[in-house]
Formats: sequence, structure tokens, C-alpha cells
Amino acid sequence: MAENLLPPGYEPGDDEPFMNERMRAFFKGKLEHWKNEILVDSKSTISHLQEETAGLPDIVDRAASETDKGLELRTRDRQRKLISKIDSALRRLEDGSYGYCEETGEPISIRRLIARPIATLSLEAQERHEKQERVYRDD
Repeated sequence: MAENLLPPGYEPGDDEPFMNERMRAFFKGKLEHWKNEILVDSKSTISHLQEETAGLPDIVDRAASETDKGLELRTRDRQRKLISKIDSALRRLEDGSYGYCEETGEPISIRRLIARPIATLSLEAQERHEKQERVYRDD
């Protein structure tokens, strides 16, 4: 799957065969770009966390800084989980299961995949899943 398959400004459409080589190249590039952005952000967070709070004399400033650090670390943890989902999507691209609903086996809509490239369920299956979660959560 070469990136050169993609014409400038290419975006997958419903008028072409589902998960053809160009679509797979498009989603692979999108996923890899997203992952790289997260990794760059996390490196800057690490260096930022190492620089900060060492010499803050005021207890209120230190407390505010610690709160900010906690928030940043929670954000990084969510992003770590997101990287895991991106890696899983890249593996599905390789094995040919990417773009197909894990529940029904039907293709996931292109618009959904563009909006959420790590999606594993079709919109309908996701809605059923969320509805079922709400029912069990209310118990």
C-alpha cells in the first residue's frame, strides 16, 4: 500500500469499492499521522512536567501546578489508550478486517470511519451498544 496511490486531496467516497487499496492507504496514513501527533504531544508533556514546580515557593502556586499536572497525566493516559486503539486499527488494516463492524460484519460507513478512524462498530451497532450500557448502568 503505497501513499503515492493517493491523489492530492483524496477522500474516500461511497462511489468506489469498499476498502480498496486507495482507501486502505488513506486510512493508514490518517491513523499513522494521528498516532505521531499524540506521540509528539506526549514528549512535550514529559519535558514540561520535568521542568515545572521544582522551585515554586508559594504553596498555592505549587497546589495549582500539581492540579495541572494531574490533569495532564490523565489526558496522557487517555491518549495512551487511544494509541492502543490506533495500533489495533492498523493491525486490522493489515489483516483485512478494518472497516467492518465487529458485531455484524457489515461495512462501517465511510463517513463514520473518516470521523472516527478507530471505529469497530457500525453506527447502528454502536447505538445498540450504548443503549444497552445505559440500561445496565441504571440498575
